[in-house]
Formats: sequence, structure tokens, C-alpha cells
Amino acid sequence: ADKYNTEEKREIPKFTYQSADHPSLVALRKGFNLDSIAGEGNEISKILHLLHWIHELIPHDGNHGNPEVKNAMNMIAVCKNEHRGLNCRGLGTVLNECYLAMGFKSRFITCMPKDSIFEDCHVINMVYSNDLEKWIWVDPTHDAYVMDENGDLLSVEEVRARLINGKPLILN
Repeated sequence: ADKYNTEEKREIPKFTYQSADHPSLVALRKGFNLDSIAGEGNEISKILHLLHWIHELIPHDGNHGNPEVKNAMNMIAVCKNEHRGLNCRGLGTVLNECYLAMGFKSRFITCMPKDSIFEDCHVINMVYSNDLEKWIWVDPTHDAYVMDENGDLLSVEEVRARLINGKPLILN
């Protein structure tokens, strides 16, 4: 796709990440024992354990919409009660809240195709690693993360740049 327009200077609205102390995130963390799921390892292992857990907990279902109430506690409950999955945006929403509940900065990202004729998208997450001092690309739909040829985890921007420049990308 085209290069970023570095001349464009739009103001980015100020925002904050929900504090891990917020009652709904505390309930999520305790209700699903996220500390145990994340484990005792380093920051990256905790991030990846949560990714794998969500992928295994909720199947991907791209043929149906997500529940009306779009928070992790409700979405997980609906999936369990109705024996159903979530689309990629739903999985990204749930993983995002799990990361926030554990104190990680996280967002879900809508990835648009290069070809504007194709009217679909895919949603992934990016989570900030303090240890790596950067955002990393994670995909709960495919239980995936992306690395370079040295095994270093990559950000969304790094994945994009490597695609443009024909450099290798390694999936877990």
C-alpha cells in the first residue's frame, strides 16, 4: 500500500487506558484467574499465555455477529452458554480487556486489505511490552504473533514495513 503521509498533521485525541484497578477489570482478572493463566514467567510469556488462552477458550466464528453487550465478561459467558464463538473483532475485544486487566496497555487494530475492492477486514491486537519498549502484534483468531528472522517479536508497523520491503516474517 502507499507510504504513510508524514506531512499530514491531524490532532490525536487525548485518551487513557482503563486502569487495571477498574472494578470491571478486577472482576475479569479474579473471575477467570488471569494471574494463574498468565503464569509466573516474564512479561512476554504472560502476554503470550493470555493470547493462547483466549484462542483456546473461544472458537473463531466469522459467520455470526458478536453479542450485543461487548465486554469480555459478557462475551465469554454468551459463548459458553450458547456454545458459540466470536468473530475476529470479538476475540480482539476480549483479549484487549484481559491485557488491560493485567495492567498491559493494549488496543485492537482493524487491518484493512491493500485492495480496496475487497470489503472485509481482520482485527488483531497490539500490546505494549515494557521489556521490549514497543508494541507487539498478536492475533487471537489465529493464535499468532510475528517475528523477524532473529526471533524478535514485531510491531504492526514493523510487520507492514517488512511486507513492503520483502523481508522475511516468521509466524509462531
